[in-house]
Amino acid sequence: MLSGSRFRLDGKMAVVTGGARGIGHACALRLADAGAHVLVVDRLAEASVTADEIVEQGGIGEASLCDITDPVQVSSFFGGLPGIDILVNNAGTNLPEPFLEVTEESLDTLLMLNVRATFLFSQGAARLMVGSGRGGAMVNVTSQLGHVGMAGRCVYTMTKHAIEGLTKALAVELASDGIRVNAVAPTFVETPMTAGFFADPKFRETVLERIPLGRLGNPIDVADAVVFLASPAASLVTGASLLVDGGWTAQ
Repeated sequence: MLSGSRFRLDGKMAVVTGGARGIGHACALRLADAGAHVLVVDRLAEASVTADEIVEQGGIGEASLCDITDPVQVSSFFGGLPGIDILVNNAGTNLPEPFLEVTEESLDTLLMLNVRATFLFSQGAARLMVGSGRGGAMVNVTSQLGHVGMAGRCVYTMTKHAIEGLTKALAVELASDGIRVNAVAPTFVETPMTAGFFADPKFRETVLERIPLGRLGNPIDVADAVVFLASPAASLVTGASLLVDGGWTAQ
């Protein structure tokens, strides 16, 4: 087998949550470029823009509007899906606040999307994968803050540590069904969600000082890692977290 073909995903059905923008958008495009049939899931209508972009580039892409924090919508989504080979749990958010000022509202928002919704969406996907008998791959987009801590981001850090733990537990539990579960943990990535943070020159400088490679991440850096973990090239990789952090956590 040619080595390049090990990275191909032809004939695979891939679902990407939060695929309308940023990292999710890049993951959807990269998966389609590798040959996957990509279903872009998002609560934003821009999901269709991502799907259209995939089609314009010669790939197979569709969009599905779904608020993954709503169990009814999630159940309906999986009820209408004939099968799934790859799930990229990318949807998430961050509301930076000092620990002493964290409100119950922001705590619940982050736990609901970053943890509860990811758990339930993974469960729905796993049921289809197990039922098909052909296995599959899940890739959870976490963060370097799933490995270390950072002031002002205690709730986000907690949620990403939770998904890193879920990744390991599911990798062990679902291995016998041929389902691999891994995580990709990026450093700060320039996306619409982080644009407000980096509008502050001091914050940008502080972040760059902590990244040995000296640059922020971009969505393609993360998407390439996701495609690798979803592909046959990573067929013996499960329960792992691939740090795409420019060396942040190596210090």
